[in-house]
Amino acid sequence: MDDSENCGDDEWYSKADSYWRKQPSTTNGMLGGFGKITKTDVFASRRFLLDTIADYSKETQFQRALDCGAGIGRITKEFLLKWFEVVDLVEQNEEFLVEAKKYIHPENGHCLGELFACGLQNFTPEPERYDVIWCQWVLAYLTDDDLIDFLMRCKKGLRSNGLIIVKENVTSGIVEEVDLEDCSVTRTELAMQNVFHKAGLTILKQEFQKNFPKGLFPVKMYALK
Repeated sequence: MDDSENCGDDEWYSKADSYWRKQPSTTNGMLGGFGKITKTDVFASRRFLLDTIADYSKETQFQRALDCGAGIGRITKEFLLKWFEVVDLVEQNEEFLVEAKKYIHPENGHCLGELFACGLQNFTPEPERYDVIWCQWVLAYLTDDDLIDFLMRCKKGLRSNGLIIVKENVTSGIVEEVDLEDCSVTRTELAMQNVFHKAGLTILKQEFQKNFPKGLFPVKMYALK
């Protein structure tokens, strides 16, 4: 699937960037007006990660995580920074990162780490740096080739026993859905599995998000290594 067939890759990413620069630097802005789902979202994410570690990766540490497509740091604030000593953010919108510094208030000796103003298609994690790399509602903005390359770089960015967690919308049908307004692609489950396979990743655990409002895309969580 060529998810940028209607425009070149540069235009594809430029249009997505322009779309997000028009969104407010708030929780509602990050979630398209669905800020109310944060509690349900975070509860499921926390349980999924901890269950994955307990069942498949007991040696995973809680030292450093990377929040990909972090926006203002909603996931970091509500979840990751409560468990990891340091959390780095990567987000292409500099204004969101400025807001993240005001929005996130680390506690219990944990701290906000480095903030990278960069699109994921151009981002390379430092090798063997992260215990968990968290990718949520952002991979839909990458073309297939760039997504595979990014995940391959993420794999190299993991410490021993590290994990990549992907939480993304998936279609309930057999055809991927392209949104030309924000230049995103909602992939099928099979397409997601193919991407992971091509990136050399193994699916340790997968699970659908429950209790989201009706009318939204199904959301699926994957633990990869």
